Order: sequence, then C-alpha cells, then structure tokens
Amino acid sequence: MTQIRPAKPSYKRFRKKKTQNPNRNHAVPMASLFQLLFLNQKRSLCTKLSTSKWKVKQVTASNFNESLNEIKTHISSSDFIAISMEKTGSSSTTPWHRVQPFDTAETAYLKASQSAQRFQLLQFAVCPFSVTDSNSIVAHPYNFLLFPRDDLKMGMPAYSFLCQTSHLASMARQGFDFNTCIYEGISYLSRAQESIAKVRLGTGSPSLGVMKSSSPPTVADTVFIERIRSRVKHWRNTCKNSGTNKSKHEEIIDSLRNIVLGSEQFKSRPCLNIDVCSERQVQLILQMLPDFSDHFVSLVIPSKSGTTQAVRVVLANSREDKELLEKELQSLEDEEIKKFRGFREVIDLISASQKPVISHNCLNDCTLIHSKFIAPLPSEVDDFVSSLCKFFPKVLDVNYLMKKSGTMKKTTNIRNALSYLNTHFFAPVDMEVPDQDTDTVNKGKIDGLDALRLSYLFMKLCSILKISPIVAAFDNRRLALELEDFTFHPSSANIQESSCNEDVTVWTNNTRKINCEHLVFLWGFKFGMTAGMLKDALRESNDIFSEEFDVRFIDKSCTVVVFWQPGLSNDLLNIMNSEEISGGLKELVSDGLRVTGYETYRRMCRLGLWEMNLAESLERALESSLSDEKIISERKSCEVQWCNDNVLILDDL
Repeated sequence: MTQIRPAKPSYKRFRKKKTQNPNRNHAVPMASLFQLLFLNQKRSLCTKLSTSKWKVKQVTASNFNESLNEIKTHISSSDFIAISMEKTGSSSTTPWHRVQPFDTAETAYLKASQSAQRFQLLQFAVCPFSVTDSNSIVAHPYNFLLFPRDDLKMGMPAYSFLCQTSHLASMARQGFDFNTCIYEGISYLSRAQESIAKVRLGTGSPSLGVMKSSSPPTVADTVFIERIRSRVKHWRNTCKNSGTNKSKHEEIIDSLRNIVLGSEQFKSRPCLNIDVCSERQVQLILQMLPDFSDHFVSLVIPSKSGTTQAVRVVLANSREDKELLEKELQSLEDEEIKKFRGFREVIDLISASQKPVISHNCLNDCTLIHSKFIAPLPSEVDDFVSSLCKFFPKVLDVNYLMKKSGTMKKTTNIRNALSYLNTHFFAPVDMEVPDQDTDTVNKGKIDGLDALRLSYLFMKLCSILKISPIVAAFDNRRLALELEDFTFHPSSANIQESSCNEDVTVWTNNTRKINCEHLVFLWGFKFGMTAGMLKDALRESNDIFSEEFDVRFIDKSCTVVVFWQPGLSNDLLNIMNSEEISGGLKELVSDGLRVTGYETYRRMCRLGLWEMNLAESLERALESSLSDEKIISERKSCEVQWCNDNVLILDDL
C-alpha cells in the first residue's frame, strides 16, 4: 500500500522587510492573510474533537434485558461493530510481558494468553455503526458493566482473578464506578461453561430430531428395543384406561403397575422415564417411539457425568396439545439459557451477525473474548486462530491498518491516535449519535467512549486512505477489498504484526526482518551499564563481536543481542559452553554474564515462567528439568521484526 505522508503547509512565512523608516506600518496582502486564516481554521477543525455531546447507553443488570432487544436491532442494521474493553490489569506494568519486536506469532500469543487468563473483564463497550453514502457514520454505542457473579453456585464463571493496584487506581481517577460494577455488573458464562452448567443441573432438553444409525441392529439391540416397546405399550394402555370406572382393587393394581413401569406426571401429563446405559440405547428409543400413533414428546435427561441418564416420554392428549407442550418446553429452555449466558448473549449476537469487528488491540481483545466467552484458550496459536474465526470471521485491527498505511509511526491508545491524525491530516468525518433514551452524559469518565472513538478513528483512516469501507454487492453490503488484508484470518503469520499493546511502540523507521535464531539473550552484567557501554564491552571481549550486531534492553535485567551475520549466535553459545573461553569474554562471564538462545525464551513462554524480571525467568527455564524435545523437533524456522533501538527508555517501563 502507498505510504501516506502528511502534506506540508502550502503557505509562506511572512517577515517584515527592513526599511529606512522603522515606524512605518507594513501591510500584509489580503490573499495571503486569507490563506493563513483558512489554514488556521482548517487546523482547528481537525484538532478539536468534542465528545461532550456524545452519549453512551450505560447497561447494568437492571436494564440488560431491555437493552438486549435494542442492541440486537442496531447490530442487525449496522455495517461494523467497534469494541473496547477494560480489565483489572494489563501487561504494560512489566515491560517484557508486552509483545516485543522480536516475538514470533507463537510467543506473542502466549503473552496475550497469560494476560487474558489472569485478569478479569469489568467493562465491555460495543458500538454498532453504519456508513452512509456521504462517508459519515451513524453510531449506537453501549457500555456494559460486567462482574463474574456466581449466580448458579457452581464456581463459574471465575473462581478468582488478579488485580493490579496501579491499573485500578488509574480507572478510579477516570471515574470508573466500582460499586455499580460489583453490585449491578452483568455476569456471564462461556459456551464451554454453559455446557458444564447444563450437565451439572441435569436440565432436560427436547429431542427434536433423531439421527438414524448406519450400522445394522445387533441381537442385543433387538432384545432391548422389544423390551422397551412392550413397556411403553403397557404404560400407554394404563394411561388411557385410567379414566374409566374401576373398582378400588383395579385402581390399586394400576397404581402398582405405574410404580413398576416408572410412570410419573410432567406438567399435568403422564410421563415415563426410561433409564439408559449408553447413547446407543438413547438412539434406539428415539427411533422406536414414532412407531406408535400416539402423540409422544421425548426429553433427554443428562446425568452429572455428562452422559444421558434417561429418556422421558410424555404423552400428550392430542396433536394440538403436543405442539403446545413443545412450544412451552422451547420457551422454558430459552429462559434457562438466558440465565446461563448473561452478557454472552451480546457476544453471540455479534457472532451471528457476521459483521466486521473493529478492534484497536486485536490479539489482546481476541484472546480475552475467546477465554471469557467461548472456551479456554488452546495451547497452540494456529488452533486459537481457527477456533476464533469460526465465531468472528472478520476482525479488523486499526493499529495494523495505521502501521501498514504509513499514517502513523507510533501510537499508544485510541485518544493519542485520534489526536495525531487530527493534527496531521485534514479528513473531516461527520458522526451522528442518536439519543438512546439515556440520561448519562459523558464527563471524561470511563463509560464506553473508546468504542465510539474507535469507530470515528476507523472512518477517519478510511477517509485519509481514500477507501470506501463498504461497497454494494448483489443487493448486499460487504467489506471493501482494500481492507481484507487487515482482517484476522486462520493464519498465524500476521498475528505478531497485527498485535500491539497500548503503551508500547512495536515498530520504528528502521525495522528489518531477521531469523529468530540470530538472537541471543544476555543478563548478569553490571548494574547501571547502558546499551552503549555493554556493546563496547562485548566488542572488546571477543572477535565474534567484530561483525555488525545490535544490543537492545528488554528490561533492566536483560538485553537481546542480534547478529546480522548468520551463524555467529551459535558460535557465541558454543564458546560460552566450552572451556575455550578466554580474554575479555571470560572476565565478563566471571562477573556473572549469562547467555542463552531464542529456544530458551520460547520454552520459557510455553512453560508460563512469568517472573517480574526476564533474567529470572530465563534462569528458571534453563534450570528446569522439564524437557520439550517434541516442541524443538516440530519448530519451524521463522522471522521476526527487529527494531534498531539500542537505548533503553526508562519512561516506557
């Protein structure tokens, strides 16, 4: 894609000419003055982005059900859905936990995974928005307060989670209402947790369809089905004859027969519970029931172990009564499902719409969504991407779009990105936020404005890049082809590039692709040593460092060294592990210098050794007795982005 560079102002700087009369007034040409005024006006339009009139609907447990119907309509009619999240902590407080330029797709995913699993979501902002023909947008922002309340008394959705005091203090300064979040926050269960909850509660579900077995019935199948058929027949006859005039002796016999047969009542209708030992028996029973001309409704009753415990057969009075019972059961099931899902209803609506999702931190947001609302995160990055794309086939990363288009060199968060674009580009975007019957007015608080800002930022980028984000196709609207390359797709190749944490720069002007095998990690050097000092000491220690190499601090305890000539990293590791070490390098080692290759760093991430200092984690990985030969044998050669920054900026830590 063509690099977009800010246009230089096309006006001249006016200076007073030297004259013989210093008191003489100098006039400025009117045309030039108009040009200056117009430029200042244009700049003011770009730099001032007022959000005081923007309203975001605040949703808690008290108004969740009514808001669910509203957002369902807005999602259905939207073109895009912007999302933004707030959690109890982030990886920004520990520098090396953030995605670094030398991270592969695998290690970047492992870092995002550990953050998603440790911290808890407290806020999820959703902003469905549509793009009009005039490239303006109509947005409907919602802000959902979440809290993992154990409503079902099953230890779900979360037993415990971590909080970072600095992160919570920052949220409090910006006005986040923790009391409302805890007392009125909306709970939820993931898809995996919902399945577990249904099994534990033993919720029966109607069997609407029966899959016929391709294998022929065995002798045991035939004996079983005939026995069940006879039992159902006797039970049905007993039910039909129960209304006739009988003597007390006959009524006692019928009662005993019902006890033996297992007859009960289900919603004022007779029912029969048939215990089963396997799913095969369930299938045989459900295939046999249509042979009767009666109006049977079958229910599958699960056991606590996850298998089917019994099949409940309910006898309806008529065809109309059967349809009424099925509708009633479906309605009860839908109400029960809502108790399980909670806020996940919103996630399911977004997934079902198949609309493109706009994110500012694609990898972090996607791992959070998968972990909290779908299932536990897979151990492999490719499995994660494949699983995610089944539910969210198009997730657009705005950070990745800004990086590749060249509109920005550095960004930390949505507000900084907007400020940069407003001061460097003239691309006005009209935004309409219809009143959503809410009295909540934004006053600089954390109330879901970031999702609304993100939709504005995305549209502004499209305007700068001359991209119409939505195009018409066969009476439908689809994503523009220019944006397809920035979507999260089932390939881990672009994960590292498309992932960027808010408070760190992951690219510079001089990025180069290198193989991760060219990197080594160094620690144990003298305290207070700078990158330049360490580089000079290494250059004087051994001839290996006579070739071109770079040093970069990862945190205060550890550096990464990149060799631009292949093979030198392995030579260094071999020398460090041999008895031939001598000279200045030997002195550095005697002072405590330690070196290891990229494979140790990769294994450290897989083992989850997330110490505060990277040096401690690498030491633990080296000392660990856990071998991972399978991982090493299956490892493919890969390239990483290297940023030529050899100075540690303490402000970024």
